Amino acid sequence: MHWTNSRKILAGLAMATALSTTAMALPAHAAELRMAWSQDATGLDPHKQTAFSSLRLLELVYEPLVRLDPELNVIPAIASSWEFSADAKMLTFKLDPKAKFTNGNQVTSADVKASFERLLDEATAAAARSNFLSIESIETPDDATVVFNLSTADVPILVAMATINAAIVPASEIAAGSIGTTALGSGPFMLDSWEPNAKEVLSANTEWAGGPLNIDGITISVLPDESAILASLRAGQIDFALLNDPLIATLVPNEANLELNRVPGLAYNVLQLNPSRAPMDNLMVRQAISCAVNRQEIIDSALAGEGKVTGPLTMPAFAQDTAKLFCYEQDLDKAKQLMADAGFADGFTATVIGANGEPPVASSEAQVLQSQLAEIGIKLDIKMMELNVYVDTWLAGDFDMAVAQNGGRPDPYPMYNRYFTKDGNLVKVSNFSDDELDSLMKQGQAETDPAKRVEIFHAFEQRLAEQSPWIWLSTSYSYTAQLKTVSGYEPSPTGTLFGITKIAIQ
Repeated sequence: MHWTNSRKILAGLAMATALSTTAMALPAHAAELRMAWSQDATGLDPHKQTAFSSLRLLELVYEPLVRLDPELNVIPAIASSWEFSADAKMLTFKLDPKAKFTNGNQVTSADVKASFERLLDEATAAAARSNFLSIESIETPDDATVVFNLSTADVPILVAMATINAAIVPASEIAAGSIGTTALGSGPFMLDSWEPNAKEVLSANTEWAGGPLNIDGITISVLPDESAILASLRAGQIDFALLNDPLIATLVPNEANLELNRVPGLAYNVLQLNPSRAPMDNLMVRQAISCAVNRQEIIDSALAGEGKVTGPLTMPAFAQDTAKLFCYEQDLDKAKQLMADAGFADGFTATVIGANGEPPVASSEAQVLQSQLAEIGIKLDIKMMELNVYVDTWLAGDFDMAVAQNGGRPDPYPMYNRYFTKDGNLVKVSNFSDDELDSLMKQGQAETDPAKRVEIFHAFEQRLAEQSPWIWLSTSYSYTAQLKTVSGYEPSPTGTLFGITKIAIQ
């Protein structure tokens, strides 16, 4: 079957023959974009990175086969068109003949095949590996055609491919073992230099297939204090900034020369429990924690009111009323009874970890949770870490509890299968396995009827909330701020900064 690219992913099957990106006209003059953010990348391997700060840099350098537009439609990137077979078990891509790596080499089907073989190799430890386990074989009938043969109908695989964790990298660089030590992509910019935690310099890729760009390049300053970022904007020292702190973001509209871009995000704030450790291995304890948490109070106190209570499914097409989920209204009496029934009437002590600066509200969230859980006898010790240390600890699953902000996707399967299926490559992070969740995930992967997929994932969400391996708290907003001399930026619910490619400077 052949689907047009106007159909939304939200409907479940936006698998289309897509149109080439329309080139933008160059302005009378181009300029360098002076930019700042508070958290720097922790590495350069697009297949391994999980930190938002890394992905935001790498998505400007690398490209996947397809990407998402601000309305969450699948649109072309390296691939100019794609088509599913009638049984949704074969996916064929045609590559854009203009797609080239920044060393001048054409992006070919061999590069695509090598990239996905690297993703699927367990030794790579790719962040999104489990999203692609349905791939049985990859055919390359010619340099511009790639055919993925799948073991099952896999509707969400196209959405899974629309991420920088599925970036296409040169086969030659894979063979040389240089992925992560260099940054050779086919994206809109080239990474000229990187001084970790200080500065990045990028230049425009004049051969980018989606171009031309309106700017010559980007200089990114890493300023850990977002108050300093706002001060630099006020002084006109930078043109554009990523903001993570809602308190800082709410100050931007008061500035006459600044504009705030604010869009609801798919990412979610969550208290991750470790069900492999006592007493979090006790369902009643986990449920007691869920009942003790006042999610709206956390939003009001830690997020300056900038958020919305959410269940696990944050995407509009699948989200359901949280009133249907287990204990989403704080119920201290029920929480205390559950603690007593579990044998912990006097409570216990646990440590919660958080990252300094990503998100900036992590410490505040942990403090509110500390106060709330004290009501049922849980003494929470807070341990804040530098981001790279936190990421390593988080990936190892080495914590009692963790305050986290995790990325969202427009489809539940690529969002959660890596955490909550038995074959998921981040099961070590969730430390939780459940036969019913595993079954529902597989049903949702293979189902092609959009309405039935919604029913399946509603059941998945209800089961997840009831089992309470994690305590979902809220969605929040993605913020960027800019001088009024900057125009054209397109924000996205995914939090991507790819909209920088549309920027022009007056």
